[in-house]
Amino acid sequence: MKKLFLLMASAFVMHVAMAQNEKTVEVGGAPMYPSKNIVENAIHSNDHTTLVAAVKAAGLVETLQGAGPFTVFAPTNEAFNKLPAGTVDNLLKPENKAMLTKVLTYHVLAGKYNAKDIAKLIKAGHGNAVLKTVEGENLMASMEGNKLVITDAKGGKSYVTIADVNQSNGVIHVVDNVLLP
Repeated sequence: MKKLFLLMASAFVMHVAMAQNEKTVEVGGAPMYPSKNIVENAIHSNDHTTLVAAVKAAGLVETLQGAGPFTVFAPTNEAFNKLPAGTVDNLLKPENKAMLTKVLTYHVLAGKYNAKDIAKLIKAGHGNAVLKTVEGENLMASMEGNKLVITDAKGGKSYVTIADVNQSNGVIHVVDNVLLP
């Protein structure tokens, strides 16, 4: 019993030490650990409670905990609040799961694209880069000064407010608007 306790205690100490040595980025008042997956980190962000609820309602938790890699443009609660009144509540209804899934997967790219990768694509595209989403439609990436801008199919612009939040299965870029297919 004593050996088991010592083994468990040393494992815990190693876990804490590893977590303390990780280069974290704070999002929504919580550190995001590169050793954790997208869902494990997102659930701790106070700025992403609506996104987390939507991911759960759409049944995408298991997918976003998968190996990936994924690039996620993660809208904040404030971004969801910019949508017309009742939109989020309507999307969260079980009968609208397909539409919710479409909207959420429109924020996801297959593969890991950090800000420098996207900037290279923009440069190669002479100012614009077309990004194919998991949903199947495209997003357009561009720069406005030093700001990375993601434009949706409807012409809506979303600015990356926190870039390169590394995860064990990809990267998150926090955005200030919901992207709509």
